[in-house]
Amino acid sequence: MKKYESLGALLVDYRKINNISQADFAANINVDTRTVQRWEKNETLVKAEKENEIALETLLPYQLIRNLNALIAIPTFYDFRIRKYSLSELSTELPNASWFKERMNDFTKRIRPIELESDIEYIMRDMQSQKHTPNLVSKALIREAVKLLPELNLVITDDSGYYSGHSIVFPINSITFEKLKNREISEEQITIENLVNYKTQAHPIFYNYDTTADCNDNVFHLAHYYFNFFSDLPTDNYDFCSFTIRYDSYLLNEQLGLEIVWEDKKKQNKLGLEAPPRFYKGSFNAFLFK
Repeated sequence: MKKYESLGALLVDYRKINNISQADFAANINVDTRTVQRWEKNETLVKAEKENEIALETLLPYQLIRNLNALIAIPTFYDFRIRKYSLSELSTELPNASWFKERMNDFTKRIRPIELESDIEYIMRDMQSQKHTPNLVSKALIREAVKLLPELNLVITDDSGYYSGHSIVFPINSITFEKLKNREISEEQITIENLVNYKTQAHPIFYNYDTTADCNDNVFHLAHYYFNFFSDLPTDNYDFCSFTIRYDSYLLNEQLGLEIVWEDKKKQNKLGLEAPPRFYKGSFNAFLFK
């Protein structure tokens, strides 16, 4: 994570990473170019109503913007690759898995099932910035997954109501699982026909397509919904699988009992990633019930 001590520095990096000019950024949030120039030079603060527009336009965490947009800014760490912030260098890494388990009864009212078209729009924009693939699954597929599995297709907001992360999980059939596991298809090739009602399956299979949150606290809250869902699942005969490029979750996945099926080192080299993208499978039984 990079430590930011001013909003100007954050906005400069945002534009560079997304290849957006000052003029285009200004037009997107309905201000003149000179205003953006003053913000980036830290000559003026952003007005409160523009903080809102910047958060909605950029998907930068609202709390991150608030921390930096002050006469005395609160230095904050942020990683554009995984869209995550932290107030201290010590809390940039995810906690140990046992830390999540000890707090499984802590819930927040800021999580709800995906239900609005605006939810899906934010989710698609977020995934476009993180998935490193030209193609994403369709919105129709996400809507169908929400119908079949509302317990794990979730959106989380911050205390001010701004989008802060999401969870998308597909209940898939066994044929699709085998094809993903054997690298015969990629995750963006999953269609509505590959989904099933997990409640009717003797061996349910859950494919975690994307889970992300803008800080460890929100990762923590989303994890609680996962763990409580699988704790209450009537069967322990299931598989949970995912293909992830988020380097910050690798150690946690292994602590949770998931095993690596394969790694994509070619994609690692192509994208310049810290570690190769990995396909995991397994269950949380040992973690939850040991």
